[in-house]
Amino acid sequence: MMTGYKAVLAADMDFTLLLPGQDVPPENVRAVKRLQENGIAFTIATGRSSYLVGKFSERLGIDIPIITSNGAALFDPVNFKDVISIDFSDSKLRSLLKLMTENKVNASLYSVTGIYFTSCSNRRIFCENYNKDVEPSKKAPLFDLDDDCWKRDSLPPFNKFLLIEPPEDVVKAVENDPELTVISSAPAFYDIMTANITKGKALLELADFLGIPRDRTFAIGDSDNDLSMIGDAKYGIAMGNATDSCKKAAAYITTNCDSLGFAKAVDEYIIPLVKEFS
Repeated sequence: MMTGYKAVLAADMDFTLLLPGQDVPPENVRAVKRLQENGIAFTIATGRSSYLVGKFSERLGIDIPIITSNGAALFDPVNFKDVISIDFSDSKLRSLLKLMTENKVNASLYSVTGIYFTSCSNRRIFCENYNKDVEPSKKAPLFDLDDDCWKRDSLPPFNKFLLIEPPEDVVKAVENDPELTVISSAPAFYDIMTANITKGKALLELADFLGIPRDRTFAIGDSDNDLSMIGDAKYGIAMGNATDSCKKAAAYITTNCDSLGFAKAVDEYIIPLVKEFS
């Protein structure tokens, strides 16, 4: 897909583009507009489900695929549907569900069919709050799972588990599984996808799809699930509130999320660099 874009920027959402549970600050909305006016494609790269990004993509005028589930899915914001979802195998899914339910883990699961919650999950209220000001056709479908769900004859496809404060033995079990990618997206938050899934890999593949050279890729984030794209992009940017590992990998460090570090990076680093491209 050849485009007229000079470069592409992928931004994490929570603690980068916005504070969790809040809207995108007007200053950051205007910064995205300036990116687009300067020929820079902008997208979101998030650990969130595809169902939890639509209202933000509309406000930001995003018309290219959005990276969701930490790279396990690509979401088309124009047609409001996933175009790619890299799902767990049926056997792996059942073993993970059995592990989560037997250990009473606070877990949420992401699917092209909606967002699912184990009986011990407390994440549903976050998703219900998202749904409050979304038109009915674009609300996130929410479902509860019972403790015997892993025994069902058929299960929906899933591309990610989100675990919140899981027991240490559960963390060790998933981290030692070579068929899984396990990454922290926030303190005590663990994201589980199939092996070799990262935001960085998804960003480079998106650049290829858009016909943008990989040496014109930018990424900005704050957490360890952003580390891959900060490292894989030609120009990685860390928020002032980022983890030390993200800061070490970054070419540029901006200010904190609550100090509008995203807009600062756009105006003081990204746009000036892109203007130098031939």
